[in-house]
Amino acid sequence: MKHLLKKLVFLLVLFVLLVAGYLLYDGYQLYQHAISQTSLNEKIESIRQDHSYVSLSDLPQTYRDAVIAIEDHRFYQHHGIDIISTLRAITVNIKSNSLEQGGSTITQQLAKNLYFTQEKKFSRKIAELFLSFDLEKNYSKDDILEIYVNTIFFGRGGTGITDASKTFFQKNPSDLNDYESTFLAGIPNAPSIYSSERNLRLARERQKQVLNAMVKYQKITQEKADAIYAFDEKVSF
Repeated sequence: MKHLLKKLVFLLVLFVLLVAGYLLYDGYQLYQHAISQTSLNEKIESIRQDHSYVSLSDLPQTYRDAVIAIEDHRFYQHHGIDIISTLRAITVNIKSNSLEQGGSTITQQLAKNLYFTQEKKFSRKIAELFLSFDLEKNYSKDDILEIYVNTIFFGRGGTGITDASKTFFQKNPSDLNDYESTFLAGIPNAPSIYSSERNLRLARERQKQVLNAMVKYQKITQEKADAIYAFDEKVSF
């Protein structure tokens, strides 16, 4: 009986290793194909040449803090992959037998935005990892954050913080106040939902989540968060 059990365990481990090896190979091929079409440097230089591109130094500190707090609070500590978030996401996905959670860092999200679709496939996630390593190797954290906020989708056909700022508040990103900054930081999580006028209530709930994250990670005080949320600001849709 023990011999049979050991054999079954061996076969199971072998199967897992084979599947992991296949996914790693498939993901690497997807990564190689992507960068062979357009190199990472060419892709990023093209983005930076867009007339709507805005530098990180021209963005309000509140917006930068809000994005990091809600999307990837260990952004400046990890090297492209947040092991803690990844393990948590894997646990949830195994339990749900799906890719319900991604555990993606800002770097991984940028890799996806630059080259891939939103399709949830394991091979694409592996390809994202290879690109994340490239990004972290060749660009600073501030560079990655800057490119990220210039490429995220905000719904209503708008891509990047400049489009979002002008669409929702008719102003340049540098002029966003704390309310506007925290409101926009929450939109990319589900732009088709939060950018719709009929779902302003949901967008405000998401803004509350952003503020709570900022308090949790000590970007602002609870009193400041309450004051920002209570601010009466008109949002254009």
